[in-house]
Order: sequence, then structure tokens, then C-alpha cells
Amino acid sequence: MVDPVAEVEAAMVAIRRRQTKRMFARAAGVADDSGQQVIDAIEAAGPDPLGVNGIAEALGVDQPRASKLVAAAVAAGLVRREADQLDGRRTNLVLTQAGHDRLSAVHAIRRTRFAEAMTDWPDSDKETFAILLTRFVAALNRS
Repeated sequence: MVDPVAEVEAAMVAIRRRQTKRMFARAAGVADDSGQQVIDAIEAAGPDPLGVNGIAEALGVDQPRASKLVAAAVAAGLVRREADQLDGRRTNLVLTQAGHDRLSAVHAIRRTRFAEAMTDWPDSDKETFAILLTRFVAALNRS
């Protein structure tokens, strides 16, 4: 009998392995993708401003590691620092046009790869998978 939890675990490990290969950044022609995690986190935060501590929390890394990632994103021209209008002691990270352009390119590549992986799936399976995966990720985030 198949253990569904073990199957999900194996699938998640396989996904993680593929992600660590930096396949999407390479496919976008990006030699150094260290800023990608930062711009992904800023985008995911939506209208909520993020500073280095927010990046650390979003990425699950310590503050010194987040600082290095942010510095790389700034050096790559993907992000700029802006003073917080409500708290002058705070610095917010804002996507530059290059950051927005990178996000658009990587989104297109990701979606193409995901669509290719589901090419033979009926639309109803794609919709069900999207619903279940989204619910699963939301539940993981609550843990």
C-alpha cells in the first residue's frame, strides 16, 4: 500500500533538489541568481514593505545571510534601498525596473516549465492540482 505522506515527502525532496540547481535562473540567462530569492520575497510581500529582517524571515535565514543576499541584489541593480517614510531609522527594499524585468522573465520561464510538465494532464487535473498544492503550501506556512 502506498503511504501518501511518504510520497509527498519524496516529491517535495525532488522539487527542492531541482530548485537548488538554480534551473530557472539559468534558463533566464542569469549567471548569478543570488538576488532572485530577494526579489521573489519582495514580490510575495505585496504592498507590505520589507527590510533586511523581513527578507531573513521570508527566506528562513539569519540576518547576516539576508544582508549578504540583499547586498548582492542591490549590487545587481535588482533592488534599491529607500528610507521608510514612517520610521526614518528603517530602510525598505524596493524593486528596480531591472528587478521587475527579472521577475517577469523568471515567471514566464517557470510557467512554461510547469505547463510543459502538465501538458498531458486534463484541465480538471490541473485545476485540482493547483487547488490542492495551494492548500498544502498554506497549511505548511501555518505550521
